[in-house]
Amino acid sequence: MLNIEKIREEFPILHQQIQGKPLIYFDNAATSQKPLAVIQALSHYYTDNNANIHRGIHTLAERATADYEATREAARAFINAESVEQVIFTRGTTEGINLVAATYGRAFINKGDEIIISTMEHHSNIVPWQMLCAERGAVLKVIPINDQGELLMDEYEKMLSERTKLVSIVHISNSLGTINPVHEIVRLAHGVGAVVLVDGAQAAPHGHIDVQAIDADFYVFSGHKVYGPTGIGILYGKRHLLEAMPPYLGGGEMIKEVTFAHTTYNDLPYKFEAGTPNIADTVALKAAFDFVNQLGQVEIVAHEQALLAHATAALSEIPGLKIIGTASQKASVVSFIVDGLHPMDIGMLLDANGMAVRTGSHCTMPLMQRFGIPGTTRASFAVYNTKDEIDALVAQLRLIVKMMK
Repeated sequence: MLNIEKIREEFPILHQQIQGKPLIYFDNAATSQKPLAVIQALSHYYTDNNANIHRGIHTLAERATADYEATREAARAFINAESVEQVIFTRGTTEGINLVAATYGRAFINKGDEIIISTMEHHSNIVPWQMLCAERGAVLKVIPINDQGELLMDEYEKMLSERTKLVSIVHISNSLGTINPVHEIVRLAHGVGAVVLVDGAQAAPHGHIDVQAIDADFYVFSGHKVYGPTGIGILYGKRHLLEAMPPYLGGGEMIKEVTFAHTTYNDLPYKFEAGTPNIADTVALKAAFDFVNQLGQVEIVAHEQALLAHATAALSEIPGLKIIGTASQKASVVSFIVDGLHPMDIGMLLDANGMAVRTGSHCTMPLMQRFGIPGTTRASFAVYNTKDEIDALVAQLRLIVKMMK
C-alpha cells in the first residue's frame, strides 16, 4: 500500500499556500507536478553535464549522450516497445500526432481515403487530420458516443471499410476520463488494413501501457503528464512504418551525408530528430519513469481509482451538480456542471480557496457541443492526492452552491 504522505514529501510545490490556503492541486490532466528526483535530474544536467549530444568525443558530451539515450531505453521499457529505434523524441503528444500526419499521412493518404477519429478527441487529434484531409482530399469520419461518454462501437464497426486508411483514437479522454477499448479498436481497424494511432497523453500516468499487446501502429504521449518535464514527448511507431515515412524536419542529426546534390537520411530513430534536441528535459524524463516504476503502476492505479470512487459518490450528492462522463471504465477524472453556475465562476471561487481545477472546454469543443454545454469544471487526480482533499473540494462546492442561490 502506498504511503501517500511520504510521496507528497517528494513534491515541493505542494507545500505552499494559495490565497492564504493550503494548495490542493486537482489539475493533473493538464499537467502533473514534479517530484524532487525530476527537478534534481534537470539541475544535474545543467550543472554537471551540459553539452550537445552525439557529436562530441569530450567527456561532457559523452556523459550527456549516455544520459539522453538512457531515457530512450527507459521509455522503451515503459511502453514495452520492441526496440529503442522505435522510440522517437518529440516535444509532446501534439507534435507526435502532427509528425505522423505530415509524414505517414502525406505519403500514404490519398483522395477519397477515409480517416476515423472520435467525438471525444482533443483538438490535437482533430486539427492535424482536418488539415491533412483538406490537403489530400481525404474524408474525416467521427465515431459517436452515448450519453455516458462511451464510444458506440457498433457505429465504429459500420464505418470501417476498404477506404479506411487510418484510425486515430484517444486512449483515455482528458475531459471525461473514459478509458477506450483500444485493443478492440485496433483489431477491427487492422481487419480492413488501416493503421492506428493511439493518443496516450492521459493513459501514460494512469495505467500500464503495452504497445505490443495493443498492437498500435503509433502511440504518442507527453512527459509532463507523467510527472516529467514539459517540452518532451514520445512517439512510438512500428519499424516498417517509420522506415517507410519521409523525415519530418530537415537539418543536423537526421542526416548521414549531405552534398548540394543529394542528402542521405539517418537511421531510426534519428531520422525524425533534427537539430539540437531538448536534452535537459529528456534526461530528466527518465527520473519520472523511475519514480512511477518505483511506486508501482498497479498501486498508483488502485489509489487513483479509490479517489475517483470517493469523489464521484461525494460530488453526486451536491444539489444541482451533474457529472459529465459516467463511463463504466474511467480514469481519475471528474468533469461536472452545476445548475445556474458558469464553470469559470466555479473555478475562480475554488482558486480563492487554494484549489486548482480546470474549467472550460478542455480543448474538446466538439465534445462539449455533443453534450450541449459550454464547458465543465474538471477535477483530475494523481498519486499525491488524498480523500481529505476531495472532501475539502466537496465542502467548498457546497458553500458555493449555497452562496450563489
